[in-house]
Amino acid sequence: MADHDHKTIAIEAPQPDIGSPDAVTLWRPVGQAELDLVAASGWRAWPHAPEQPAFSAVLNRQYASKISRERKVPAEGVGYVAQFAVERSFLEHYEIRHANRCDEREYLIPAAEVADLNAHIIGAITEEADYRGPVSDSEFTEAEAALGRPLPGAWRSYLQGQSWFRRGWMTTGAYVWLNTPREMLELHQVWDESTDAHPAIAIIGGDGSREQLVLDLRGDPAPVLLVSCARNSPTKSGE
Repeated sequence: MADHDHKTIAIEAPQPDIGSPDAVTLWRPVGQAELDLVAASGWRAWPHAPEQPAFSAVLNRQYASKISRERKVPAEGVGYVAQFAVERSFLEHYEIRHANRCDEREYLIPAAEVADLNAHIIGAITEEADYRGPVSDSEFTEAEAALGRPLPGAWRSYLQGQSWFRRGWMTTGAYVWLNTPREMLELHQVWDESTDAHPAIAIIGGDGSREQLVLDLRGDPAPVLLVSCARNSPTKSGE
């Protein structure tokens, strides 16, 4: 494991606004129920929520992430950031509202006009980021007992923070997800030949393909490597 190639991955990097001149890219922090309704629409429409006087959409991902992490996750245990593009001509009828800081800007669309908004969405609504609440001590205890080694304190602190980045898209266009300790053990069972041959690894995530993010627990601090967990044995990424 020590000779695996390293790849640097930013765990949370906001994507830039890459919409066409005729479109405005917006983000919205959402909970599980709302995201499920968006998915049920084929990722084409926002649900109408009569109890909400207005539908809010913000103009940068950082602000949407902040709301998701500070409001959605504490309330529901999970929070998402969704991205979508809207025809610029439609939004010209609405004012941009400034929140606490100059970069915290949003549109407020009256609830009765959400159907009109949906008619002017360009393309699909996409899930950009997934945040989760703290992982329990019992999950770490279970994982460390199975591994026969302690997991790094920094990794435990990250997963037991108020909120943590579960999965999402990076600035480079790469997709990254992270595993809870319990999910890690499930993956170890799937990749049993690799993990049996290299018992000092902990699969903590992946890149959306066959490559996995692993901790080499022989090191102190344990390095994070991006490797391919093939059936026979892990190989250097890129081979």
